[in-house]
Amino acid sequence: MAMQAAKRANIRLPPEVNRILYIRNLPYKITAEEMYDIFGKYGPIRQIRTGNTPESRGTAYVVYEDIFDAKNACDHLSGFNVCNRYLVVLYYNANRVRRSMYDLFYQGLGKVSYHC
Repeated sequence: MAMQAAKRANIRLPPEVNRILYIRNLPYKITAEEMYDIFGKYGPIRQIRTGNTPESRGTAYVVYEDIFDAKNACDHLSGFNVCNRYLVVLYYNANRVRRSMYDLFYQGLGKVSYHC
C-alpha cells in the first residue's frame, strides 16, 4: 500500500535503482519455488535466473515487473538469512558486473525460471 502511494506521488528514485536485482550468497541448493516464495512477497516477478556453473553458483538475477517492487525487495532482503547464509542483494549494474558472470547467465548457461 505504501509503495502505491509513492508511485502516485511521483517519487524520484536514485539512478542506480532498477527492476533487476543481483543476488549473491544464496544457498547452492535453493529451488526456484523457494526463490519465488522469498522474492515474490514484494511484487510480481517477471523472471529469475539462478547460476548453475561453478562460477555462478550461489547467485541469481531477479527481474521484477515494477521498479518500486524491486526497490522494496532490495531494501528488505539485503542481509536476509536463508539457511544460515545472509543474502547480498544489489541492483543490477552492467558496468559493475563482471563480464564473464553476465555471459554465464545471458548466453544460455544460467538456469531460467519463469513464474506463471
